Amino acid sequence: MVSASQHRRSRQRDTRAGRHRESDVSESFATSFAALGELAYEGARVSATVLDLVTGLPLLAIDDRVALPTASVGKVLLLVETAARITTRDPSIPTILDKTPADAIADSGLWHRMQVPTLPLGDMGLLIGAASDNVATNVLLRHIGIEAVRMRAESLGLTRTALLDRVRTTRGPDDAPQLSVGSTAELAWLFYALARGQVVDSVTSQRVLDWLSLNADLSMVASAFGLDPLAHRASSHGLQLINKTGTDEGVRSDVGLLQGRRAGVSYAVTVEFTDSSLHDRLRVLDAMRVVGRDILEYVY
Repeated sequence: MVSASQHRRSRQRDTRAGRHRESDVSESFATSFAALGELAYEGARVSATVLDLVTGLPLLAIDDRVALPTASVGKVLLLVETAARITTRDPSIPTILDKTPADAIADSGLWHRMQVPTLPLGDMGLLIGAASDNVATNVLLRHIGIEAVRMRAESLGLTRTALLDRVRTTRGPDDAPQLSVGSTAELAWLFYALARGQVVDSVTSQRVLDWLSLNADLSMVASAFGLDPLAHRASSHGLQLINKTGTDEGVRSDVGLLQGRRAGVSYAVTVEFTDSSLHDRLRVLDAMRVVGRDILEYVY
C-alpha cells in the first residue's frame, strides 16, 4: 500500500516547478488566470491550484510551488495532529483542556468572549474549524507542541507548508514572521488527500473534514458558491463545500473542497498584496471570487 507521504512525493516528482503560463490552465479556468494575472501584474504575489477530485490532475496552476504567507490556513495542520491524537486515544493529551492568561488573544474565534474556562479536546477542534478560534489554537499548541505539528506535516510530504508559531497580537524580532506559510500545490493536495481519507487514516481525515465543514468564512473563493455561511454542512442545490481561510494584513488565502453534480475539486488560492486601501483589498477578493465562479461552472 502506498503511504500518503509516498503518494505526495510521487506527485511532487511528477509536477513541474512553479509556473505561471497559460498553457498550464484548463480552458475552464482561463478567466481565473486572467483575473489573478492582473493582480500579479500590479505587484501582488499570487499562487493558485485547482485539482480534479477524481483524477488528481491540475485544472489551474499558477506559481503553485511558491510558499506564501497563509495566515490561519496553517491551523489545518494543527487539526490534523489533534485528530490523529484523538484517533489513537493518546494518553499524553488530556480530554479536557483549560485556557490560561498566556493563551488569551482576541480577533478570530469565540472562546475569548465565552465564560467557560475549559473545553473538551474535540470542541476545540470544532471552534477552530468553525471560527478559526485563536484561543483554542494556542491552548492546543501549548499541549501538542509546534514540533509535533511540524513532524506530522513532514510525514505527509509537505515541504513548503507549515504552521510556524502560536497566534500573537504582535510579532517581535524573535518570533516567526508569519503564523503559517504554504504552497497552493501542497495545500490543494492536502485537501484532496483528506477527501480520499489518506491523511493519517480515514478516521482522522473524516474528523478534520467534519470540523472544517462548519467554517463560516465564505468571503473569498467560496463567495461564488451561493451557500449559507452558517449552515452548509448538508448539500445545497447539489453543492457541498468544506474550506479553511486565512486572513491577515495583506494576505488572503482560501483552501477547500467543492463537490458538485458533475465533478469535484480541491482548490487553494493565496494572494499576498499591499493592503493600502479598501480598493486594493476588494480587487483581491473580486479576483478570488472569479476563481470561485470558474470552479462552480466546472463542478456544476
